[in-house]
Amino acid sequence: MAKTATRNISLLIVAQALGMTCQSLVIVIAALVGYSLADDKSLATLPVALQLTATMLTTFPASLLMRRVGRRAGFTVGVLIGATGGLAAAYAVYRGDFVLFSLAATIIGAQAAFVQFYRFAAAETASEAFRPKAISLVLAGGIAAALAGPELAKWGRDLLTPHLFVGCYLLVTALSLVAAMILQGLDIPKLSAVQRATSGRPLGRIAAQPAFVVAALSGAVGYGVMTLVMTATPLAMTACGFAFDDAAFVIQWHALAMFGPSFFTGSLIQRFGVLNVILAGIALIASAVTVTLSGIAFGQFWGGLVLLGLGWNFMYIGGSTLLTTTCRPEEQAKTQALNDCLIFSTAAAGSFSSGALHSSFGWAAVNLGVIAPLGIAFLAVAWMRLQRRSTAAVAG
Repeated sequence: MAKTATRNISLLIVAQALGMTCQSLVIVIAALVGYSLADDKSLATLPVALQLTATMLTTFPASLLMRRVGRRAGFTVGVLIGATGGLAAAYAVYRGDFVLFSLAATIIGAQAAFVQFYRFAAAETASEAFRPKAISLVLAGGIAAALAGPELAKWGRDLLTPHLFVGCYLLVTALSLVAAMILQGLDIPKLSAVQRATSGRPLGRIAAQPAFVVAALSGAVGYGVMTLVMTATPLAMTACGFAFDDAAFVIQWHALAMFGPSFFTGSLIQRFGVLNVILAGIALIASAVTVTLSGIAFGQFWGGLVLLGLGWNFMYIGGSTLLTTTCRPEEQAKTQALNDCLIFSTAAAGSFSSGALHSSFGWAAVNLGVIAPLGIAFLAVAWMRLQRRSTAAVAG
């Protein structure tokens, strides 16, 4: 792999680690902070839902901005937005203002949209054969987030006592500013004038491809069901009498399971094929539901969330890899934006419904909500297999 590509991917791994550490930190505390600030406790996960909604709504503007100004400038805008959101959230928690906190979470969500494009930037700078591994390696930066995020959440919680959790959001600002400095070393060429002058095929035509349908569903279902269960986990564990540190520990292992396999997921895709890896992800998440429905002991929370993270990894990286086969360079911005918009639509829906489901029907209902989306993803993969076999039969 060329020296420039190696450098770009290395920088993107570090930036991913910092960006995901911010997200991991926020995931551990956001529902608990929302619960402490909201008068209506069923709205505890509203800030998380707004954060994910902002991510969804920012995907198209972020992608189109980077198409115009390039990856480095676009990513810099993203982390500066995150730094602003961290400051706003810290002030909101200090004031005890739920509305302002929800607004700040929305700003932080906008930053996350830019972070999600790091994996595509890595694919663009790598050779075609190395793309699955490039995507996997960048997402492996999340391992640092899995280790550091919950620990920083525990440390930041009491950093400015008696104002609990204020320090956590100041850490989000600091990490975002460090990422801004790291990203200045990127050297990814902008699209040429000719490529910017045309947008390629209509988006509807691109989205109608079986490969796009399966790629988008894999990412969207994987992210949506993961968010549904993960967002409710701290609330469920607290309701079951577990301490904050216990919930943070489970989320930490969940995040490790999300990103740890990234070192070899790309190799698995190359060896067994992307559709088989996606199917393995579906099976792992189905296993997670079985474990979490079996009881409310600590081991069941831990085991279920680990399986959930593993399944997310296979579905998300599998979908991202498959997506790279569906578009040309001039079509990447809108194709990637549509894909991530769909992903975070389901993630936001999962987060919105998570608090209400848990508050109204309990932890079991949250987990049962996973079954139907997984079934849809499974049917989509089966449909694509049939499409490929039919095409092969005609060609033969």
